[in-house]
Amino acid sequence: MGKRTTKAERGIWKRKNNVNDPDVKVVDFSYESDILAQLVVDAWANNSIKQTLLDHSNQSDVRDLLASRGIFLKRPVVLTEQEYNDGWQMEDDDEVVLVLPNESRKTASSGGFTLLETAKLLMAITPNGI
Repeated sequence: MGKRTTKAERGIWKRKNNVNDPDVKVVDFSYESDILAQLVVDAWANNSIKQTLLDHSNQSDVRDLLASRGIFLKRPVVLTEQEYNDGWQMEDDDEVVLVLPNESRKTASSGGFTLLETAKLLMAITPNGI
């Protein structure tokens, strides 16, 4: 699984079976979930969670982490925004590709508020955002 090298277009791409056929861009979407928004907040606060989510060599750890939050996916892949912008080549039809919003877009919470609403907003504006 890896970075797309044939196109410099942002997004998630699916390779066609025939090498002569053009690749197909997979649809971008936004999905609101309190559970996934809390996972974003937790990843921002805990480098171990963030590294687990972004470790492309170990999908089972990502799958287990998501399952511990009630999200059951066969082949989850979590990208950084930069990996998404560089273009990502899906290698399996069962992959569900999610994008972790950049932590640099937020500021510290204050006034008794948490970062949950901030995470939801960034998930909404980040294609495939978790």
